[in-house]
Amino acid sequence: MKKLFFLLTCFLALAASAQITYPDSQTDGKYITVNGARLWVVTVGKGDPLILISGGPGGAHVGLRRFDTLASHYMLIYFDAFGRGKSDTAKNVKDYTIERDIEDIEGLRTALHLDKINVLGHSYGGVVAQGYAVKYPQHVKHLVLANTFHSFVMWQENDDNSNHEIKTNYPEVWDSLTRIREKGAVSSDALHQEIYGQVPYGFLYAYNPDNFRSRGAKPYPNAMNTKLYYQMVGKDGDFIVGNDIGNFDFRQQLKNLPMPVLIYGGRYDRVAVPRMMVKYKDYCPQARFVMFEHSGHNPQVEEPQALFALLNNFLGR
Repeated sequence: MKKLFFLLTCFLALAASAQITYPDSQTDGKYITVNGARLWVVTVGKGDPLILISGGPGGAHVGLRRFDTLASHYMLIYFDAFGRGKSDTAKNVKDYTIERDIEDIEGLRTALHLDKINVLGHSYGGVVAQGYAVKYPQHVKHLVLANTFHSFVMWQENDDNSNHEIKTNYPEVWDSLTRIREKGAVSSDALHQEIYGQVPYGFLYAYNPDNFRSRGAKPYPNAMNTKLYYQMVGKDGDFIVGNDIGNFDFRQQLKNLPMPVLIYGGRYDRVAVPRMMVKYKDYCPQARFVMFEHSGHNPQVEEPQALFALLNNFLGR
């Protein structure tokens, strides 16, 4: 009987999944005006709302579309935050702040006429998710913090560890960086970005770099806004964090969050490093903490079955 029930459950899940229409990120969304700016919003599936917040800072929502698997049970709300993707950009880069991103989540919730929402923030998106949960706990049903950062201290560790790995494993890149930095170049300079970009994404972010080799994906407009990025991390933010990212700190507030919290990381993440991720157990002891042993910064790519089973279980509580 148990086996029959299991098979029936699997069949119903597959049937529900087959009925889902997966919209195109570029054409099938709509603009919603939030705090005076048009944000591009794409929804997938039906059910309990789950807002997904992209990383960067400066990244568009397309990098999160692996989470479409959850659409058989939830209404996934993807959006390009202010300054990213197809959304409006600022006339003055100083308008890009963590506080603005937090308030845009609240504005989006209000515009969609939602009461309580589930919130998932990945990488920098987790910074926004934490800030939102601290400020608006009454509107958060479940909070998921994915490969993220609890403080400027942890973000600086990201910088230090990334640069240590590059210096050790890509000495030719490090030598080039050193030469231009000795002449006064900083992270936000175009040449500095070009040299830094010679390090493959998979080196710092993956358990298996083959999972992140280009598959000929269709380009997305303003997929990464570097002006926004360096405004928020500081002009030399790949070495010394400053501005907004150099000041945020949720460590003392996390223990007071009243909603169920799930925090997860990747053992091979060289950005949201495990040494700092496990500190979440101290700062948010009521949370469920999971380390994915065969993932880097993106378990939704490298261990999707285990992750989505975990999320369905957690969000269904």
